[in-house]
Amino acid sequence: MDKFKIKNYLQIFCFLALQGVYGQERMQLFYQSPAEKWTEALPIGNGSLGAMVYGTVSQEHIQFNEETLWRGKPHDYAHKGASKYLAEIRQLLADGKQIEAQELANKEFMSDPLRQIHYQPFGDLYMHFNGHENYTNYSRSLDLEKAISTVAYNVDEVAFKREVFSSYPDQVIAINITASQLKALNFEVWLDAIHEQKQVKSDKNSQTLEVKVKDGVLKGISTIKVKTDGIVSTENGKLKIINASTATIYLAAATNYIDFKDVSGQPSQIVTTTLKKVKNKKYKNLKKKHVKDYQSLYNRFQIDFTDNGKSALATSERIFEFWKKADDPQLIALYVQYARYLMISSSRPGTKPPTLQGLWNDKIKPPWFSSYTTNINLEMNYWAVEVANLSELHEPLFDFIKDVSQTGKIVAKEHYDANGWVVHHNVDIWRGAAPVNNANHGIWLSGGAWLSSHIWEHYLFTKDEKFLKDNYSLIKNAALFYTEFLMEDPKTGYLISTPSNSPEIGGMVAGPTMDHQIIRALFKSVVEASEILELDKEFSEKLQKMIPRIAPNKIGQFGQLQEWLEDKDNPESHHRHVSHLWSVYPGSEINYVETPELMKAAKQSLEYRGDNGTGWSLAWKVNFWARFKNGNRAYKLLGNLLSPAEIPDRKNKGGSYPNLFDAHPPFQIDGNFGAAAGIIEMLIQSHLETIELLPALPDALPNGSVSGVCARGGFELSFKWKNSALQEVEVVSKKGGICKLTYNNIDIVFDTKSGKKYNFDAKLQAK
Repeated sequence: MDKFKIKNYLQIFCFLALQGVYGQERMQLFYQSPAEKWTEALPIGNGSLGAMVYGTVSQEHIQFNEETLWRGKPHDYAHKGASKYLAEIRQLLADGKQIEAQELANKEFMSDPLRQIHYQPFGDLYMHFNGHENYTNYSRSLDLEKAISTVAYNVDEVAFKREVFSSYPDQVIAINITASQLKALNFEVWLDAIHEQKQVKSDKNSQTLEVKVKDGVLKGISTIKVKTDGIVSTENGKLKIINASTATIYLAAATNYIDFKDVSGQPSQIVTTTLKKVKNKKYKNLKKKHVKDYQSLYNRFQIDFTDNGKSALATSERIFEFWKKADDPQLIALYVQYARYLMISSSRPGTKPPTLQGLWNDKIKPPWFSSYTTNINLEMNYWAVEVANLSELHEPLFDFIKDVSQTGKIVAKEHYDANGWVVHHNVDIWRGAAPVNNANHGIWLSGGAWLSSHIWEHYLFTKDEKFLKDNYSLIKNAALFYTEFLMEDPKTGYLISTPSNSPEIGGMVAGPTMDHQIIRALFKSVVEASEILELDKEFSEKLQKMIPRIAPNKIGQFGQLQEWLEDKDNPESHHRHVSHLWSVYPGSEINYVETPELMKAAKQSLEYRGDNGTGWSLAWKVNFWARFKNGNRAYKLLGNLLSPAEIPDRKNKGGSYPNLFDAHPPFQIDGNFGAAAGIIEMLIQSHLETIELLPALPDALPNGSVSGVCARGGFELSFKWKNSALQEVEVVSKKGGICKLTYNNIDIVFDTKSGKKYNFDAKLQAK
């Protein structure tokens, strides 16, 4: 056999071994061609500094973002004096004059200005490799186990490799390029941006990009520094590297944003200090530190559905094949870990929460402003964070809640003449909490209550009483607003939310079901928190008296759970929002144990909505069907979600792009996070008084294991199943206390001690 054939057989063997044909599969996205568009590029991030790596050969493109670069300026969005019109708007709705109520609200009640502003891209890094147009043995990948994007290829006899990652410990994007032969690496690198106001300056081995946003006060500075064994020079506005075998580029970026009230930051100083700290660090040490930091989060949780060999296919091909036949169990596990990767990359302590597009955006005017939409999308981003053992990554959302409680306090007073705080359906970097866009969907009152549920959920999972005490005032004051806002319905005598809407369907109304569900849940959590912390007894008693007076869930003429106070649901509507099922998921008020008839009605409503939808809508439905304990139906929806987003003849609207980004379309990251939560919800549920194992296991996933999955009560579990039957389970108690396990109609209750492990067999008998 000649040398050429031996070389190619070895390359094929190594490639297959890497993908898992020989040995255990790896958690990675990989491709055999460069990205041609943004939704094919691979994301990296450290919570605040993110990038999309195209992996192109002769001219590489890395588009990057820094989370605080937005349009606009510090601003109070509250409409002064809006509360004077509240009573009239309510009366118009009571009189059945919806159009007139909306017209008045649009004129006198909406945010000032009416719309919020856009999250911005920062810049672009380009690298040109002359003579690399003809290449062989190309591959690019994103290693979810190490958070490193890699590109590899050959030009003639030289093997080239690039690694890119965004380091949280060192706050830089690191790009390492190597060639297998001495002095074979020659390329140019430069910065650019699509902003109108920009400036680029080069100095020896560094280049600095300065940008200023249009229609705003924020400016950003980014600098790259090159370390190499070759020669660096400046030529035609680019850094030129010649006669090298290795080169490392460090990129740092910052803006003058400090918080939503303060833009006096010094980005130049921040960038200079950041790069000074890595100046003398060896790349391998910086990489090692990055991997160690990342894996301290990632390695806590493992999931395996076995591998039937399809993990050897390129990721884009796997998505296409899954659309034709949903038979790739390892892809489901990969999807969960990809969501965890995206969360680690876009939500770290001290950073901002992920927007509708996470940390990543390449447009000056992105869809829906790439903002924080609080009528489901922002909350969905965090559905999996507790159960998937990433609890501290919830912190940016808690910081966000603290911010909007300040702006929301002003809005509560100006718009409703109420105490406490309120948030409507959309928020930006300046923490606008007033109703935006149009009264027919912008006046939605439950943002503050839904956000507050995350504080309570974090407590339920961690049993951290100090956290609960530190954040109690946030949920109390959210509840305080509703105690003053709810009004008695003259027709029914119930307390109702008015004006409001059922998100993005049906226009402005009085008494949407979703509002009442979320407000009831908030009141109940405040009552429980008050009891745990032994404070606010009087306020707790007030809430307990109000809870039964709030308009209840009702079953309508079609056997459906009513979406509104009136029985007017349209069974032909297949709208993407299924808001009136909030108490099924993420809430728990409607369940098989306590409210089986309402559970049946909610299921009927979901049947009417259908199995199609946008990406995030499909993700929500996966969770619903998991709560309905119909794993096969949930899995069917995963088939829709994990199908190619860009095939014109597909009946379903949502899907996945080649880089596994969720498609609304266009890209929205919430579906990635929401679907991951739904997959885990098939395996474990703890929203009632027990931890139920394999409550909705689909037939397509008969074998598997999960470790490090978390349950409410402060428990961490690991368990395996074979032929759709539980094999063994281990429970780790983090806080001690009573634990109840349920599997296949078997219950076991046992007392636990903090830090101790408990092992059981398939019949939940102690081992």
